Amino acid sequence: MRYLPNSPRDREEMLRTLGHSSIEELFAQIPEQIRFPGRLDLPGPLSEQEVLESFKQAAGQSTREYASLLGAGAYLHFRPAAVDSLLSRGEFFTAYTPYQAELAQGTLQAMFEFQTLIAQLTGMEVSNASLYDGSTATTEAVLMSLRLTRRNRVVVAKTLHPEYREVMATYLRQMGTEIADVSYGASGQLDIAALESALSKETAVVVVQSPNFLGTIERFGVIAELVHRSGALLVVTVNEPLSLAVVNPPADADIICGEAQSFGVPVAFGGPYVGFLATREKFVRQMPGRLVGQTVDTEGRRGFVLTLATREQHIRREKATSNICTNQSLCALAATIYLCLLGKHGLKALAEHNLTMAHYAADQLAAVPGTSIPFASPYFNEFVVKAPGRADALLSELRQESILGGVNLERFYPELKDHLLVCVTETVNKVTLDRMVEVYRDFSAQRQVKAAAPSGASQAVGQEKA
Repeated sequence: MRYLPNSPRDREEMLRTLGHSSIEELFAQIPEQIRFPGRLDLPGPLSEQEVLESFKQAAGQSTREYASLLGAGAYLHFRPAAVDSLLSRGEFFTAYTPYQAELAQGTLQAMFEFQTLIAQLTGMEVSNASLYDGSTATTEAVLMSLRLTRRNRVVVAKTLHPEYREVMATYLRQMGTEIADVSYGASGQLDIAALESALSKETAVVVVQSPNFLGTIERFGVIAELVHRSGALLVVTVNEPLSLAVVNPPADADIICGEAQSFGVPVAFGGPYVGFLATREKFVRQMPGRLVGQTVDTEGRRGFVLTLATREQHIRREKATSNICTNQSLCALAATIYLCLLGKHGLKALAEHNLTMAHYAADQLAAVPGTSIPFASPYFNEFVVKAPGRADALLSELRQESILGGVNLERFYPELKDHLLVCVTETVNKVTLDRMVEVYRDFSAQRQVKAAAPSGASQAVGQEKA
């Protein structure tokens, strides 16, 4: 009765109240052919201890450790145990909303420190206290730009995360805002000529990601000059903020936003994550979300308060700077703890390690017959590989070796058939990378054998393998 609190008598009374005589009558509207006719084939009865033991045994049979070379906006980094240990303290874990500053100084200070760290990383003058995730942060930056310029056209790099572009299109669909896409060139970077053609006097903002979805780092000097000459604003999205420890931030941008999941927040099947948005101080009154300010109380002691707006959940929706009414303070706290644990030098060392291992992997793969690295532009820890055959078949071979080998780009870019997006972080060691390269070599060799064999022999080999 612990897990099934309704007794048979309770159920009979509930059925009578609903005007039914049986459970079968209650669910009569469900077609008979899709109803489950009997009972679940479960062992039992078991005690609570026995149930837990059976779960552990089942988990042990199904768990398989994989090395992950996945990225594409969700990055697997090592998380020090201290992050969760500090994050789980009751005063943080149960905190709701810090509108009453006298009761929430600890939470407010943590949010202020997050803002400070983001401002330092991005080189911007002011940062908010986080947003839901990278996709909504990017869209909020676009909405902010529309308000600032009072224009109604958005130019978006095709190398912005495809799912971010979908979120943006959903927001803008009912606003009558025109969205123009700009493709990438042979280098994997934004096509500058196409950008110049896309700009007009109606363009409010240009949105570019760097490192972009193909892993390449954009040339912001040229981009910013074109964008600002047209009177538009430049928004730069950063999905892998660890790159900012070794790559100069796009100082010419007007808004830098993105996803801070890399900093101590687990991949966790896609969320919750933590978006950030940083900008110039002159734009601060149009900045969405919370902003924590530092002040002094009546006795001259340092304190922290929410500033510029009493709360984000504005009553007059059409007058609000944003309809995002809260932030990701717990995830932002995780990012703050992580960054403080690593410090400036530790973060740079980690970024350099990612950079080195990614280039090692790319160099080794480029030497495999039939494999190539199509984009020669600079990259951080993520790059595109042209597979020596069918990408889905290669990924299957890698999974047999307990390696998640990357993201098949054909899903997002049909023109990149049999191209993989590969990400190398500190969670993947050299032994695993070498094993991955061997799988590529074997896969390439199999392709060459099949290509060289006569058609009849090839068919016989295929049948024997089947």
